[in-house]
Amino acid sequence: MSVTAAAPHAWAQVAPPSPAPPPAAPSTPPASAATDGHSAIIERVLVRVNGEIFTQSQLTNRQIGVLRELKESAGSTTNLEAELSRLTPDILVRAIDQLLIAQHGRELGITFTDDQFKSAVENIKKQNKLDDDGLRRAMQQEGMTMDELRQNIEFSYLEQGVQQREIGPSMTITLEEQRQYYKRHGDRFMTPLTVTLRELSISVPTQTQNGKEVSSVADDNDARTRIDGLRTRALGGEDFAALVSANSDSATKASGGLIGPVNVSDLSDALKDVVSSLEPGGVSEPIRTTRGYQIFKLETRSVPELHPFDDVRREIENAIRNERLEPETQKLLTRLRSQAVIEWKDESLRQIYEKRVAETTTAAADPS
Repeated sequence: MSVTAAAPHAWAQVAPPSPAPPPAAPSTPPASAATDGHSAIIERVLVRVNGEIFTQSQLTNRQIGVLRELKESAGSTTNLEAELSRLTPDILVRAIDQLLIAQHGRELGITFTDDQFKSAVENIKKQNKLDDDGLRRAMQQEGMTMDELRQNIEFSYLEQGVQQREIGPSMTITLEEQRQYYKRHGDRFMTPLTVTLRELSISVPTQTQNGKEVSSVADDNDARTRIDGLRTRALGGEDFAALVSANSDSATKASGGLIGPVNVSDLSDALKDVVSSLEPGGVSEPIRTTRGYQIFKLETRSVPELHPFDDVRREIENAIRNERLEPETQKLLTRLRSQAVIEWKDESLRQIYEKRVAETTTAAADPS
C-alpha cells in the first residue's frame, strides 16, 4: 500500500517520510522510573531539536521501514545489517530535517487540519482501491498506526508548504528555458516504442511426480513437431490468426493470438530479444516455456516520435522545477540547521549525523 498522499501544494511532489530495522543496541540503556509501585520504561530520547524530541522508537520504526523495503526489492540476498549501517545516517538526517521544516512551516502559519487529513486518507483509499477495513489491514502489514500515518502526511504537507513559500517565488521558469531543456533532453519526450504481436501456443501435457510437474519426452517431442509444422505453414503464407484460432492453446486464441500494442519496455527480457530479431510480418523460432511451446508473429512496430513542445510544456516545467528544488531546499535546510538548537543525548549518533550533513553539504556545493 502506498501511504503517500498528495498535499495541496501540487507543484512540489516530495515523498513523505517512510516509517522505517532493528537498530544497533543503544549505547546507553533506556531510563526507568517507578510509578505506583510498578516499573515503567521511559522513552529514550536521542536528540532534541528546538525542544522537540526524536526518540529511539521513532528511529527504530524508520529503520524497520527501510529494511522492509530492502527485503521487498532485493530479496534475502541483501546484507541487511550492512545496508542498515549504510542508510542510518541518511535516516537521521532526514528525521531532523523534517522536524526543522515542520517547525518552520508552523512558524509561517501553515497548518494541517483534521479535514485535510481525512481528505488525504480518502485519496489513499481511492488510489489503492481500499475500504476502511482494507486500509487497516494494509497499515497493520506495514506496522503503521493511524497517528504515524497522520504524522507522515502532515510532514509532507508542511514540507511542501514551506517549499512553496520559501522557494516558490524564485522558481519562475521562462519559455526560453523550457525550449532549451526540450532541446537538450529530447530523448525524454519521445513516444514509446510499441509492438503488436500475435502468439500461438502448444501446451505439453504434464503430470505430478514427487510434487513437481513433469512431462514425457514423447509429449514434448509431439508438441515441438506440431509447433514446427505450424510455423512452417505461417512462413508459407497461411494466415497466422487463422492458425491460432484453429490450433492454439493460449488464452488469446479467440482474438487470433493478438497482443498489444504494448510498450517494448514492458516486455520480458526474453520477449524483447524475440521482438528485436523480427521484422514486421516475421515469425519467431519456437520458444520453450513452462507450459509448452510458443511462436510469435510481429504485426507492427511503431517508430518513436518526439512529442510536440506544446504537448509536454507542463512536464518540462515540472522537470526544471524539480532539478532546482533539491539544491534550493538544501540551502534552506543549511540556514535552519545553523539557527537551530540541536541537543544530542547520544554522542555516537551525533557524530554519525554531523558527518553525513558535512558530506551532503560538500556534495551539494560541488555536484561534479
